[in-house]
Formats: sequence, C-alpha cells, structure tokens
Amino acid sequence: MAGSSFGKYFTVTTWGESHGRALGAVVDGCPAGLPLCEADIQIYLDRRKPGGSRYATSRRESDAVQILSGVFEGKTTGTPISLLIPNTDQRSADYSEIASCYRPGHADYTYDAKYGFRDYRGGGRSSGRETAGRVAAGAIAARVLKELGIELCAYTKAIGPVSADPSRFDREAIYDTPTAMPDRLANEAAKRCLSDCMARADSAGGIIECRITGVPAGIGEPVFDKLDAVLAAAVMSVGAIKAVEIGDGIAVSSSTGSKNNDPFYADETGIHKRTNHAGGILGGISDGDTILLRAHVKPTPSIFQEQETVGTNGENRTVQIKGRHDPVIVPRAVVVVECMAALALLDLVMANTTSRMDRFAAFYRNLL
Repeated sequence: MAGSSFGKYFTVTTWGESHGRALGAVVDGCPAGLPLCEADIQIYLDRRKPGGSRYATSRRESDAVQILSGVFEGKTTGTPISLLIPNTDQRSADYSEIASCYRPGHADYTYDAKYGFRDYRGGGRSSGRETAGRVAAGAIAARVLKELGIELCAYTKAIGPVSADPSRFDREAIYDTPTAMPDRLANEAAKRCLSDCMARADSAGGIIECRITGVPAGIGEPVFDKLDAVLAAAVMSVGAIKAVEIGDGIAVSSSTGSKNNDPFYADETGIHKRTNHAGGILGGISDGDTILLRAHVKPTPSIFQEQETVGTNGENRTVQIKGRHDPVIVPRAVVVVECMAALALLDLVMANTTSRMDRFAAFYRNLL
C-alpha cells in the first residue's frame, strides 16, 4: 500500500490496522535536542482514545504509547523516532457477519475494488483507529512548534444543528466536556441531540475548528505547496472529513471584494490586518494573523439500523451492523485535526529555512 507517509522534511509514516497487534508511526526529520518523553505524547492520545464517554465507542484501549527509538536521555537524537501503540481490546468476531458484504458509508467496497482483498475486522487500515499513529506523531510536531512560539487549539464548533457560541468561549471546556466544545451551554444541547440520535439508532456529524497562533508572516510556498493547500490536504486525509474551509471559507462566494478584503495598517510592532476573512493566509503564505481552519465531519457510518447493501458475491441484501461504534466522531477527531495541522505546518516551517539568502547565510555563519 502506497501513500502511508506524509511530509517532505518532517516525515511521518503510520502503520497498523484496527484489529492487528499494534499501530504506530515512524517520525523522521525531528531536530535533535528536543526534550521529549512518552508523557508528552500520551496527553494527546488520551484526547483521542475510545471509551471516554457514553458518546464514544465502548471499546477500551489505553492507547499507551511506547517510544522505541530516536530519544536518548530525554532528548531527541535526530534519528527516526519509532512509536508503538498496542491494541488490547479487539473483538474481531463482531465483524464476522460483514465479511461477505459491503457496509454503506465505509471503505469496504473501494478497498475491495482497489486491492481485491480487504481486512474486514473494523475496517483494517481504513478504520478511524489508524489516526492514533497520526496523533502520536502530531504531538511531536506540536511540541517542536511550541518551541518556536506557535500553538494550535482545535475544538468542536458544531454537532448536528448545535453550534458553540464564540462569545462563551471557554478553553478548559474543550478538555473536560464529552463533546470537546468550548461552550458549556452548547455542550449540554449537543448531548441532548446525541441522546436523541442514539435512541433512533442513528449518528451525527459536525464541524471542528482549529486556530493556530504565533505563525510569522512568510510560511508556505506560493504555487503547489501553498500553506492553505497543504493544511487542507493534511486534514482531508482524515477519513471522516468531507470538506475543509480556511478563514471565511465557503462564505466568500457570496461576499464582495469590499467586505472580503482585509485592510492593512502599520504600527510600531509591524504590519497587521484589521479583519481576518483570509484566515491568516494570503497567496498561500501566512500573513502573521491567526490561522483559522474548519473541518466538516460526516456522521458515523456504522449505525445500528438495517441498511441496503450488496454482498461480495454481487447479490442485493441488507445488513445490520454490530459491534462498538461512536454515535459521533467529532469529539475524538478534534485532536486528530490539531495534529494533522501541526504536521503540515511544521513541514512548511522547515521548508522555509532556505527561502531567503540572508537568513540562510546567517544560519551557516553561526556555525563557523
């Protein structure tokens, strides 16, 4: 299988299946000397792991990460960092009935069409559990970015028809509510919405928002590797995400130039914008403002209703999915979006070191 690696300078390769012995990632290109231990990564994995609330799958996985290489005496060595996350609570028998048919909304059919073979146990490589490796790697990227004064904060913007109110933004609520919403009143409304979905054996989708602060102007390549293009590609590579917006996003199509343009002004601290419709990116390059990204997440396809499908023998039939599934993917996917954004941004930050001769020469003069 090609396509399991991401990045040019800070490169991540994820591996493993939902019901295999383990999952993990290999990170290459991390600078030497970064303070790093398993606890730094575990805090991110704990935000993604299953079994955290009644609105998540009841699968119980500790997602305890092990650093196998690339760290010595508490600091990165500059060599590849290998990360291992064992699977401990697989129930492959739950999937035996769907071995002979394709689940609606899943990758079962397309994997079969591509490879002529698929791992039907939880979707194998196409399972959302694959994102554990991304999060482990993204935690390292976020740590590198923090050393540069760049911070990422992702949260649930909406679940179904319920949206968080920006005027009630509470960062702590992201981490201690089951919806990962930064609005405690919206959290309660979203819980009622999800309870109704569960009572109907249905699921819900939603929106994840990610804000990135501390990014200086000048990050991103102006043609194919635009910052917004790379961010969108990184986030869209997450299986459940069907659309990505930067700044005002799709609202720009119904705006006007006089409203959508962000006026510039200068003061003693430099050049700034009075508004941020662009979401911190102009011409594919960061403009120094907050980068704002939104990801639209589809409803969990594994619902407990009888659905029409086709068997692997080509015959029409129905299927009723069993097993343990999230009624909503959004809260656990929040940290996945945050980590994919960190991976994309760090790769372009590293690429930027050769964009100006004066800074490139100054770096090497400092080595002499």
